[in-house]
Amino acid sequence: MAEPKKLFIKTYGCQMNVYDSARMAEAMGADGYVLTEDQGQADMVLLNTCHIREKAAEKLYSDLGRLKPLKADRPGLKIAVAGCVAQAEGQEIVNRMPLVDLVVGPQTYHRLPAMARGEGPAVLTEFPAEDKFDHLPQTRNTRRAPTAFLTVQEGCDKFCAFCVVPYTRGAEVSRPVERILAEARDLVSRGVRELTLLGQNVNGWHGLGPDGREWQFGRLIRAVAEIDGLDRIRYTTSHPNDMADDLIAAHRDEPKLMPYLHLPVQSGSDRVLKAMNRKHDAADYLRLIERIREARPDILLTSDFIVGFPGETEQDHQDTLRLIETVGYGMAYSFKYSPRPGTPAAGRDEVAPEVADRRLQELQALLTTQQKAAQQGMLGRRVGVLIEKKGREAGQMIGKSDYLHSVFVEAPEAAIGSLVKVEITESASNSLAGRLI
Repeated sequence: MAEPKKLFIKTYGCQMNVYDSARMAEAMGADGYVLTEDQGQADMVLLNTCHIREKAAEKLYSDLGRLKPLKADRPGLKIAVAGCVAQAEGQEIVNRMPLVDLVVGPQTYHRLPAMARGEGPAVLTEFPAEDKFDHLPQTRNTRRAPTAFLTVQEGCDKFCAFCVVPYTRGAEVSRPVERILAEARDLVSRGVRELTLLGQNVNGWHGLGPDGREWQFGRLIRAVAEIDGLDRIRYTTSHPNDMADDLIAAHRDEPKLMPYLHLPVQSGSDRVLKAMNRKHDAADYLRLIERIREARPDILLTSDFIVGFPGETEQDHQDTLRLIETVGYGMAYSFKYSPRPGTPAAGRDEVAPEVADRRLQELQALLTTQQKAAQQGMLGRRVGVLIEKKGREAGQMIGKSDYLHSVFVEAPEAAIGSLVKVEITESASNSLAGRLI
């Protein structure tokens, strides 16, 4: 038998890319490739890119530059670029870096095996009419880690002024219920105990049910929760305008839905939110938070913030700090605004860099204080922890709590994949420690 070809994948960015990389690995696996962690031994190097962060394209070209010596030593090596930078840059990637053999967008990666065989174009970034999930191979019966991602929705129709997602991922598409449930059951049968449902605008999911009618996201969560052997459900990322009543009720009623919600607001200034085309104001968001906490009082909230958006004033910045103080977040991601080519905000006058830097430091200091307070509030509490891996010390295991905190616990007998009860005894900067109950 011929020795299998080896595939090395580097994944940038979001959880959706982690999921996509796994599916591309499965697709290439059906074509005779096996994964390797040694880039130097690979027959194909696949870079699955993200366009959300600043200088994403420059990072890609820098990484491709480091691959030149490897390609020179091994001319048969195939180099492929996938993901959102591939979608945005297309043929320009090959023009700038001729060592790249294949460029494939996030909606066409099901065609990657054929492209690798030399069948079809070397650059494919269209939005095809067919559903890529119909063409991906069935997952192989291999054991999985106790947690997994499952894409249920892709694309976005919100067109926030700062965001490239509608241009790189396309319009919103929701997968049908039966296909989601089939993939979820398969993952659980292979050892998964926690599923995170993914979408660029996941709570806007409205897929067709087996009765031919559209379901709402809360109903999908309840259906997934009925799968035997599945203990936990999470989802990300959400838009405040799509937090429907049935989804809020699911947080109240469904014990498998974890008490954690990532709900990006981006700014606390109504003027900036309007300029961002967010279609909600600060008061709308705060009323929504009140309803969510009424349904699930112990829920831990996280968010995203953009600092220094074009036209942001000092008063706008103070409005954002006031919103953060009002909500009280367990954690949040915050970034200084950077323009994305082709987005409506890209040509607007930017805030002076030194001003944006200072505002970001102030905002992050407040968020860090809130994160520390939230973690301190966990001391003495008893929480569920899903064991995911061994720690560095003998007998130490690491897992995620119900609230998505990383927890270190002395549990030498606890198997990976076991769900244990832990009393929290210590709080560090980004993790907790506890004792097994």
